[in-house]
Amino acid sequence: MILGIGTDLCNIERIGRTLDRFGDRFRDRVFTDVEQATAERRARAVETYAKRWAAKEACSKALGTGLRMGIAWKDMAVANINSGQPVMQVTGWAADRLAEMTPPGHEAIIHVTLTDDHPWAHAVVVIEARRPGETAPERGLTPAQPPRM
Repeated sequence: MILGIGTDLCNIERIGRTLDRFGDRFRDRVFTDVEQATAERRARAVETYAKRWAAKEACSKALGTGLRMGIAWKDMAVANINSGQPVMQVTGWAADRLAEMTPPGHEAIIHVTLTDDHPWAHAVVVIEARRPGETAPERGLTPAQPPRM
């Protein structure tokens, strides 16, 4: 079952100007050490930061709080698994909020997707609840789709 959906569109140039103006102060306030290391080793660091900013905003919306109720920027972090797929990790108040919104007997799964097309970075976060051991539905025909001819 879907617990929350969030999306955010971020201007890459705005993040670039913020990085130029505030540098490490901005980086250290918003991004984890892992996120900073990931961005700094990429040729397009500003785009990487902008996508992660958008992901944090989208995650806070999917959690139903926005950036309030004690949730901090670093409570949400984007990492990449070996395939390159982004994953969202939550700690602190964000993890507390996730636990609060997850029905008993379920586990929460956070899906995140990121993209950029200058000057925009975009992220979508979907929070899903599944029973332990339950797998994702098979792809293909769903009740909302007409039969294929």
